[in-house]
Amino acid sequence: MSSIWREGNRFTLLPEASRFLPAMLDAIHHAQHYVLVELYLMASGRLADRVIEALVQAVNRGVTVCLLLDGFGSMGLSSQDRRRLINAGVQLRFFNPLGFHSLARNLSRDHRKIVVVDGELAFTGGFGAVDEFLDAWYEIAVRVEGQVVADWENLFRRLWRSRLTRPDQAQASSQPLPVQRTPPCFADGVRGRVMSARGYRYQAIRYSLYQRVRQAKQQLWLCTPYFVPTFPLRRRLVRAARRGVDVRLLLPGAKHDHPGVRYAGQRFYQAMLKAGVRIYEFQPTFIHAKFVLADEWVSIGSCNFDHWNLHWNLEANQEVDDPGLAQQVRELFEGHFAASEEVDPVAWAARPWKQRAKEWLYGLLDALATRLK
Repeated sequence: MSSIWREGNRFTLLPEASRFLPAMLDAIHHAQHYVLVELYLMASGRLADRVIEALVQAVNRGVTVCLLLDGFGSMGLSSQDRRRLINAGVQLRFFNPLGFHSLARNLSRDHRKIVVVDGELAFTGGFGAVDEFLDAWYEIAVRVEGQVVADWENLFRRLWRSRLTRPDQAQASSQPLPVQRTPPCFADGVRGRVMSARGYRYQAIRYSLYQRVRQAKQQLWLCTPYFVPTFPLRRRLVRAARRGVDVRLLLPGAKHDHPGVRYAGQRFYQAMLKAGVRIYEFQPTFIHAKFVLADEWVSIGSCNFDHWNLHWNLEANQEVDDPGLAQQVRELFEGHFAASEEVDPVAWAARPWKQRAKEWLYGLLDALATRLK
């Protein structure tokens, strides 16, 4: 469901794993009542070990710990690590484990990233507990304090009780969730709201973005790792650029975990460039972050803004309407643009046939996948 705008919040931008991972683990280490964690990706490795250790230590201090993982995204988590969590007392559940039911149901995934500590503090972004976030992927997160923390917690609690969420079979019993605590409201806080999406049945994140693209007056900068946008979004981006808005896309370069998705999205470059949209391909590493700046509005979270995510996945983003955070995000974008290669419209129009063939092939595969809807 869509959240209302709430006043009295504080938001801290945490770019790079070197900042958001220590911040999240420190928050868990200082938890006194409960820790709620919801992730899409979790696989055994160095980072998973750190997360598991922090959760186990919290349980040992008497803190209630609930871990909700996607049934597909957590397939890389070993049975040994699952037993380690359960034996320590962590409540472990999985969203929609793969099964012999409909294809559509198997495609529906929980792509959200939520960490809530004591009902007072939350984190969201595009992170997961896989080693790629330590070595190969660039990601950002946001630390949340204030009234919207309750909205993040409510998202977790509703899904925890969902019929599509199953306790781990190794658990002897399932304890009830702890009583929800009320977050503080800060007199010097700013406006924020939590926006969620639940596949094709509910796409508030998409509609909110459409509205901001339409209303943007000065700049519209969007970072997404998987640029396969819907036609309505492409049309709105083109229209914004044509009316004089500074429209820029920050996308991955050749370092990509799914190169075919990159080629499928590149088939849209020509029309975008012709309309005046500027496209930057990030060079240092694979950029996995998902964030948007439209004038003084910011959106950070799990949603990639591609048609696949919007159709099948559970997503959630933190929206903030604040000049201060907008300036921080603007500076972050500018630093990333400087570390990117801007796509030259003339050179792109003259790209070789091999590049065009890849765009056509993967575009065809993307179109076929879209028909699964």
